[in-house]
Amino acid sequence: MKKSDGTRLIITYSEKRRTKDFYNRKKGLQKLRQKVKTGKLTKASINNRGYNKFLVLKGKVEIEIDENKIQEDQVWDGLKGYITNTRLPAKKIVDNYRHLWQIEKAFRISKTDLRIRPIYHYRKKRIEAHICIAFAAYTIYKELERLLYKHKAGFSSKRVAELSHTMYEFEYMLPHSKKKEKTILKMNDEQQLLYNIICK
Repeated sequence: MKKSDGTRLIITYSEKRRTKDFYNRKKGLQKLRQKVKTGKLTKASINNRGYNKFLVLKGKVEIEIDENKIQEDQVWDGLKGYITNTRLPAKKIVDNYRHLWQIEKAFRISKTDLRIRPIYHYRKKRIEAHICIAFAAYTIYKELERLLYKHKAGFSSKRVAELSHTMYEFEYMLPHSKKKEKTILKMNDEQQLLYNIICK
């Protein structure tokens, strides 16, 4: 559907989303009905946040749930709208939006696990180097995720960091040898699996 400002509204329907919407409403209403029974809700509780939108004020102090609003809301189960000003096909827009969580996850990982922020540098080259290193680390992080998934490791990248903290390798040379040798100290089962995934 095209709008007067040149944007388009794309609407999709999903049975899976309909089931999820129904479940979320049912769960939210259970909590809301419990609050109503306590009699502790006030006029301040009536707003459009969450499932409070189903509340209606009766008289001065009596609050109850508006069942008609629940029925009206249920009609929208399974529907989702996307507003865009692009000329991309509707399917491509929906597919891109469904991958948005991966972009959000990338920024979240960059800020937390990789600690791209805060940046204490002031010179442009140092700031660029800092960000470049952070995103190089993110590339390694994603490759690690891929390998863990491929080999069905059963643990996360965060767990890998914990396991690697106690994985040690030492270098030695025997008295009658000129060649240096390396040995990995004894590992537990998870560490051994990780070692096999990454190093073999």
